[in-house]
Amino acid sequence: MSDTPPSGARVSPSTARNREPILKALAPRLPARGLVLEIAAGAGEHAVHNAAALPHLQWQPTDPDPEALISIAAWRDHAALPNLLPPLRLDASDPDSWPVGHADAVVNINMIHISPWSATQGLMTGAARLLPSGGLLYLYGPYLEADVETAPSNLAFDQSLKDRNPAWGLRRLEDVAALAYGYGLTLAERIAMPANNLSLVFRKR
Repeated sequence: MSDTPPSGARVSPSTARNREPILKALAPRLPARGLVLEIAAGAGEHAVHNAAALPHLQWQPTDPDPEALISIAAWRDHAALPNLLPPLRLDASDPDSWPVGHADAVVNINMIHISPWSATQGLMTGAARLLPSGGLLYLYGPYLEADVETAPSNLAFDQSLKDRNPAWGLRRLEDVAALAYGYGLTLAERIAMPANNLSLVFRKR
């Protein structure tokens, strides 16, 4: 993917830093074929990067924000990847309205802490409904963990999020795992990532 954004595309500075570690964690855990549903795809840079590296998979980016959908479409047109599907509007907090009826894997990068808890609840509801037995739900982002000291940078980030919106903020890993388990999704792996982030791998029971 070119580092020069096409017209209409947005750029997230963090994506250039984390896209390779995310792909390294994600690629060996994805199915050999099928549809990957990316929820809250944002600017669309991860969708292009992952679709380019995983040509055997269909990649479906989604987002609730109209400006994000424009950005994803711009990156998609620029990349011209046959396995990267046109972006769809999807609100994680409203799983009954999701425009997708099946997915072989669900990917969600940096959404849970920058959205109300209802978005996480909707994510688990929808993922559990769409995924087959053994299907992957992959989450990436910063979390609070019991018995693990939180990095000062994450504490400051958590406070800055709450200052912007009291419904936002870093979530406790055990709360996310418990919510997922109630929907038939079991936390199978916790992978430490750069910059005090985690990759969480859930499997549908």
